Amino acid sequence: MEHAIYLVTLVGTALVVAAAFSSLIAFRFGAPLLLLFLCIGLATGTDGLGIQFDNARIAYFAGSLALAVILFDSGFGTPLNALRQAAGPALSLATFGVLLTTGLFGAAAYYLLDLSWLESFLLGAAVASTDAAAVFFLLRAGEINLRERVRSTLEVESGTNDPIAIFLTITLVEVIAAHANPEANVLVTNLILGFLVNMGLGAIVGVLGGLAIVRLVDRLNLDHGLLPIFVLTLSLMVFAAAGAIGGSGFLAVYIAGLIAGNSDIRAVTILKRFQDGMSWLAQIIMFLILGLFATPSQFPAIMVPAIALGLFLMFIARPVAVWLCLVPFRLPRPEVAFVSWVGLRGAVSILLAITPLLGGLENGRTIFNAAFIIVLVSLVIQGWTVGPLARRLGLIVPARLGPLDKVELELPGSAHHELLAYRVAPGSPVARGERIPRWARPSLVLRDGRSMRFQDMGRLAAGDQVYIFVPDRYPRLLDKLFASRAVVDPDDADFFGAFAVDPERSAAELEVAYAPGLTEAEQKQTVGALVTARLGGHAEYADRVLLGPIELIVRDVDDKGRITGLGLSFEPTAPVARVPVFLSAGEIGDRLGAFIRKWRKPAGAQVTAQADDGPEPPVEKASAES
Repeated sequence: MEHAIYLVTLVGTALVVAAAFSSLIAFRFGAPLLLLFLCIGLATGTDGLGIQFDNARIAYFAGSLALAVILFDSGFGTPLNALRQAAGPALSLATFGVLLTTGLFGAAAYYLLDLSWLESFLLGAAVASTDAAAVFFLLRAGEINLRERVRSTLEVESGTNDPIAIFLTITLVEVIAAHANPEANVLVTNLILGFLVNMGLGAIVGVLGGLAIVRLVDRLNLDHGLLPIFVLTLSLMVFAAAGAIGGSGFLAVYIAGLIAGNSDIRAVTILKRFQDGMSWLAQIIMFLILGLFATPSQFPAIMVPAIALGLFLMFIARPVAVWLCLVPFRLPRPEVAFVSWVGLRGAVSILLAITPLLGGLENGRTIFNAAFIIVLVSLVIQGWTVGPLARRLGLIVPARLGPLDKVELELPGSAHHELLAYRVAPGSPVARGERIPRWARPSLVLRDGRSMRFQDMGRLAAGDQVYIFVPDRYPRLLDKLFASRAVVDPDDADFFGAFAVDPERSAAELEVAYAPGLTEAEQKQTVGALVTARLGGHAEYADRVLLGPIELIVRDVDDKGRITGLGLSFEPTAPVARVPVFLSAGEIGDRLGAFIRKWRKPAGAQVTAQADDGPEPPVEKASAES
């Protein structure tokens, strides 16, 4: 017995260490990390080193707990501004997108695999959700500075679509296991009612649990070493409580993390660091267990139809579902195309594919093997192409800030202030004499090994280390003051246009100078308001709006999302690929409006855009460091 304990511990820790080392390979070559974890599990399983693990209940239990930890950390790290920015598109994808993907994929699975209609839809529900861990690791490993709206949409979607896919999968397993063959309208009605109850109870428990976590952390004076464990345990209690009363535990734990992470919770820096490590450990454990549970020698029997289904999911089911869900939103076609492609399938799909085995379904192993192969196909094809596709679609933007050396220090006994340590970078605004705002209180400066008061130092110099007391919800202004200039790639030198435009100027001046075809209502707006309206009411850094012969580029926005800087270019300067599909409702409306205006315009009343030597444009020459 004692020898077995040592042997199991040795093998288990060796697998975790191997997975940790594999992350170095993934960061170096941009490989999908989940794929490496799964391969390690496969290599050590039944058909590899011979480790026997076929307990579906243990695999599902461990995977569910690991997923709960990951979802709590995902919610904890999602800022409210990202949720507001992407709530509409992301929630549409997480609900209707999952249903559409399930339906389209299930229809294809019925004709390609020897499954009934309900079993086909069950397989579709299992592979209908995306894997956030795989997506965002690829974005980080490839050093991809993605547009904030796209990143937020993917983040919120991946955090909210898992509970819906889990509900669909478990419900279909129960129906099939009961040997029921309900009519379509009865099944749809039961699914809708069950969905409302499951998600409603999960949301209520999540809100109450999140508020309780914040209150307990603030009221109880726990040691900082015990506090992260206390919060993690409370999050699992929320997960279990919601599931025990018939709600979605996964939705509850995500909402609880969202509320806790966006409140004035104590020791937030310590909690973030601990949860980041726990999330990594949960991912490694979940992926390794699922890899061990699989039996690759059974794959050849369904290899061809499973690969065909994986390709159908990537090229037809997911893109169609994404386009239909995002039609009401004014999202550019490149962004819609990227979201449709980055629907990577991962550990959640494999975890859900275990439920048919738990339910004792006749074709349970076939469904699991098919889902596993589909996940592998998704990771191999989509996982390697996320970075190149983002660059091809012009969704990569130049870095707003250069290198920044900052350390956040938690202050014992203070729930509303932090101590930040900045090292002054050469060429940063503070090194050039920019003043530190009054709401920030510099207390100490280290220079050449000596510590002095900030008031006695005079002007800060490169290499100084400055300690500053700030409120815990400090603006991003300090990061801008202490960051060095961003290194602009030669390909991005003209990214923001050759001219600067004052966002407060009248849009009518643009019409006079360039005749972009603005309506009378648009000419009464400011240029900044016009750009914001064309972007669907929300502008972000590096957004672009094409107006006839000119293109306006958002150079900067303030903390409230208002445009503070615009650039103007006479030619599109970003390498944006023109996607022939994925027209949004806004684009359809614009095209219909332009067609109607052109049809109504009298013959010969063509307006010619002015040349460069025309009237003085309402812009100022941009500075070299814009």
